Amino acid sequence: MHSKVPSLIGAGIGLALFLAVALLPSLLYGGYAGLLLASGIVGTPVEPTLVARGLIVFGMVLGVTAVGSLFAVLGAAAGAAVGAITAVASRRPATEEQASR
Repeated sequence: MHSKVPSLIGAGIGLALFLAVALLPSLLYGGYAGLLLASGIVGTPVEPTLVARGLIVFGMVLGVTAVGSLFAVLGAAAGAAVGAITAVASRRPATEEQASR
């Protein structure tokens, strides 16, 4: 049986690491990408209209979602790898199990 607990713990650690390290940079770069998108659609200089602000917020939300999901998936993969390694290390060979009986 494969346990999902190490993967869930890894995903939680990945999301906590995202909140501590990458939340502000993802907002910053997502906002910059949204500003570039708004300047391409409405032209430069970008006036603070509802459309331009919406595009900038869209870029920020997209940046946070993409980077957050990346941290969660990589954390889950790392947790699954650690869980698999510890499960293999905790197994005893069959000859040791028979000898201990």
